[in-house]
Amino acid sequence: MSEKKPSVWEGFKAFLMRGNVVDLAVAVVIGAAFTNIVNSVVKGIINPLVGAIGTKNLDSYSSCLRDPCKVTADGTVVSGIPIRWGSVLGATLTFVITAAVVYFLMVLPMSKYLARMEARRKAKEGTHEVIEVTELEVLKEIRDALVAQRGSGHDGRWR
Repeated sequence: MSEKKPSVWEGFKAFLMRGNVVDLAVAVVIGAAFTNIVNSVVKGIINPLVGAIGTKNLDSYSSCLRDPCKVTADGTVVSGIPIRWGSVLGATLTFVITAAVVYFLMVLPMSKYLARMEARRKAKEGTHEVIEVTELEVLKEIRDALVAQRGSGHDGRWR
């Protein structure tokens, strides 16, 4: 007897239908769309706030590791070693904002929802267990009463 091996197509279909693969695909698509929103917040709100102190473009913030630092308009380094810490700061702000929005708008509400659903499920199971225990206790009491009747001189017939 030989077992039929699943075809490549069936294996691929089973792989795609796993919940975590579909969830990951949805997360990637939403993440890509969400990036535009975060970039707009950084460019429209964060950069102007930083611009009130200095320049609106965080990429222009830099320090020179070895003087003299000369960089052309297209970004080519002519001399020195410039450290462009402004772009790192901008990327860090974008990451922190993205993480905060994802956490507060997606993760936290979903966690609370799942906790509520789990509590409801446990409450239903708890009442079911109480009912089962109660029925079990009643049956034990009936058994004990029957055993007591037989042991107290009754002939075992029902009346």
